[in-house]
Amino acid sequence: MRLFKSGFIAGVLVIALVAGSALIAVAELPNPGMVIDRTTALVVTDPQNDFLSPEGVTWGVVGKSVTENNTVANIEALLKTAKKKGIPVFISPHYYFPTDHGWKFEGALEALMHNIKMFDRVDPLSLEGFTGSGADFLELYKPYIKDGKTVVTSPHKVYGPETNDLVLQLRKRKIDKVILAGMSANLCVESHLRELLEQGFEVLVVKDATAAAIVPEGDGYQSALVNFRFIANSVLTTKEAVAAMKKLK
Repeated sequence: MRLFKSGFIAGVLVIALVAGSALIAVAELPNPGMVIDRTTALVVTDPQNDFLSPEGVTWGVVGKSVTENNTVANIEALLKTAKKKGIPVFISPHYYFPTDHGWKFEGALEALMHNIKMFDRVDPLSLEGFTGSGADFLELYKPYIKDGKTVVTSPHKVYGPETNDLVLQLRKRKIDKVILAGMSANLCVESHLRELLEQGFEVLVVKDATAAAIVPEGDGYQSALVNFRFIANSVLTTKEAVAAMKKLK
């Protein structure tokens, strides 16, 4: 039996050969944590009707997860607390314009989103038909988003912020840390988490201020929870995140 010290995992990795096969036991993952300070922002992905309203085109597959997590109210609690504490708020929305339907190939969910006209807008330079549409923000959130201070970035087109200006907007304000919430857990939230980490940000994910589709192939929310724990600097509930935000001086 050999003992290996790991600088990445706080604990001891023990490898024992049993009947010719390896049996691996790993200590519990560490919890690095993230201190909320004046370099921290709240980033909310896709707080839009097509995900969060019962009238949205995805409600049939996300509604159960949204309801069980109390996602709508939890996102509002984060927005409300951020505004009270002066924490900058950034919205990373998802829009599709007519020209986006000219794509020659798509992933599974991209194809579905295009087929059901999710997040569709008539034109990048026009708000015709936008108000109350699936692409519009949930009415509950509009007082927080349309206060003249919230940064609404250009749209991301697949899942992550690689295709929009979120990172630029954060860097220009000297933001180093992100509290991340929104829709949907295993797609846009997880993709934003991964890219922001690669870009050098600390990221705290609020695990019940999100939700995901439940389909025959699996539960997207449960999938995301595993990866949040593996990847993020911190994973908190809304109650815990709000309490931490309120301590900001």
